[in-house]
Amino acid sequence: MTTKEISKHIYSQLKLNKEALSKQYNTSKSSIGYFYLDNILPQEIAMQCADLFPVKSNMRLLKSIREHKYVSAQMDQHHSALEAVIYAFQDKKVVAVIKEICDLELLQPDKSLYAGGLSLMNKNQFLNPHLDNSHDAERNLWRVLNLLYYVTPNWETANGGHLELWPNGTKKEPIVVQSKFNRLVVMATHKKSWHSVSPVLLDQDRRCISNYYFSETPLLENDSFHVTSYKGRPEEPVKDIVLSFDARLRMLVRKFFKKGIRSNPHVYKKEI
Repeated sequence: MTTKEISKHIYSQLKLNKEALSKQYNTSKSSIGYFYLDNILPQEIAMQCADLFPVKSNMRLLKSIREHKYVSAQMDQHHSALEAVIYAFQDKKVVAVIKEICDLELLQPDKSLYAGGLSLMNKNQFLNPHLDNSHDAERNLWRVLNLLYYVTPNWETANGGHLELWPNGTKKEPIVVQSKFNRLVVMATHKKSWHSVSPVLLDQDRRCISNYYFSETPLLENDSFHVTSYKGRPEEPVKDIVLSFDARLRMLVRKFFKKGIRSNPHVYKKEI
């Protein structure tokens, strides 16, 4: 199916469930606003995403004390169906209905897929509690929404690898949103939106397709620029100290180098 045809399915499901999704987002937006919707795409399209997802050897490994996962934004190196799906979430009508659900203005999807695209985690891989970088690559626009679409069939609670939201900080229990097959999660991104992915507990690939929406203004009026900042999990006090120092050091670097010492390679460098 084409990007336009896929976007029609996404739009119709969001529009059909708009009232319930708005309620879910509004109930949570005082801390970390989010909503999720199951069966966002027809089963056959979701299964195609799973079947055509690239293998680890065709993705870039990120491995540190902050995170351990495989990623790719270079969509022309993968099956065209995956590119069609990822850009369907950037269709004007889809963006418009998400604006309505979240009561936001001036949302802009990101064709470059800066820090978005595809991610894959296998056994013992993880993403520590963190705040996303506040801006786009040029520091012109604010990152405001994160769209996560999960495409691993039969992904159960016991598998781990689930989205965790920490509205009360990383010393309290998180809200766990299961990485359920064919589920779309939309979450707010600002200076309080700490989130993570719990370690994967079995030898099976957990697959995700992600997009970010940006805006000329931040979600929180008093928000300020910040780099991607990590914390330790509650059971990781030593790692928490190291990661806090790491975040402060990288913020110090940004005072002298606005866009960082090197450009982030995680963008879609599409040939025209």
